[in-house]
Amino acid sequence: MSTATDFKTLLDNIKIDNAGQISKRYGRITKALNQYFYNLDSKTANSLQVGSYGRFTGIRGISDLDMLYFLPATAWPRFRDRQSYLLQVVKTEIKKTFKNTDIRGDGQVVVVKFKNQEVEVVPVFSNEDGTFTYPDTHDGGSWKVCNPRAEMSSFRALNDDRKGHLRRLSKMIRAWKARHEVEISGFLIDTLCYNFFSNLTEYDDKSFKSYDQLSLDFFTFLENEGDRVFYYAPGSRSKVSVKKSFNKVAKLTKEYCEEALSATSENSRNLAWKKVFGRPFPNYTTKALSNVNVSEQFIEDQYEMNLYGHVSIECEIRKNNLLEALLSNLLGEGHDISTNRKLRF
Repeated sequence: MSTATDFKTLLDNIKIDNAGQISKRYGRITKALNQYFYNLDSKTANSLQVGSYGRFTGIRGISDLDMLYFLPATAWPRFRDRQSYLLQVVKTEIKKTFKNTDIRGDGQVVVVKFKNQEVEVVPVFSNEDGTFTYPDTHDGGSWKVCNPRAEMSSFRALNDDRKGHLRRLSKMIRAWKARHEVEISGFLIDTLCYNFFSNLTEYDDKSFKSYDQLSLDFFTFLENEGDRVFYYAPGSRSKVSVKKSFNKVAKLTKEYCEEALSATSENSRNLAWKKVFGRPFPNYTTKALSNVNVSEQFIEDQYEMNLYGHVSIECEIRKNNLLEALLSNLLGEGHDISTNRKLRF
């Protein structure tokens, strides 16, 4: 396959495949809080999807979701000096909808822990300047300010200027993170990709066939960043911490990119790119894989194998021989299987 086809396949292999499930969870959480705070049944009003999902940079297997919930201004006197109580109220109301799901308060958020991902709910008060005030229960309680709308707006604007390359690169770097188990947050990945493209216009008129050189250029940029403690986020200028130095793995990855670019056969080229991005990068003779876990490592990462296709398994849950539910729907809603049920695969 061509370079363009290979990188298109990579991006197709890592695209989120459970957007419906994610939207349903966001909607049910929002509705639960709207019923309490506004006496509304809306699944969309008064909430904002943020984080990598909100910036459209998340990939398949995304495990951390973030959302803001906009509290009514009239609730401020009630919670002004009671940050922990606010999180407890939010937790209690969400629990009414997700009775069998682990839900807990955690400093600044309420975490709704599903089997395949966590949703962090941040209750906020809206400010006139577009920022939000959110609770912090540490050290006796306080209020802090965040500006995710400015972050998303800046990221979206540069992505538009760079013809979509920014978001695609951010997704590719998440595959790299999973392949090499790099301790780096999604927010830092997006910040680094943003900085890389800030003053780089040479790819504005380029296509997927240039993504091999783009990858090399990015990891060269990353290696040259050295060791820093934090970066400033686009838009908000908030500090994004560096958990652990990524300099050595960036240098190693740059060498893999150089190996791929200098390869004399398609087989060796693709094997080199698989060292960079892992299993989601296609073998040179195979089609796109429809179910890829980007964090797993397989023998075909190192040796050519013609593996393709996928198997979907569904399970019927029956009571008294009558269909009660499908297992996929039950798990998607965070519910357990009741006793005295029969399973039919």
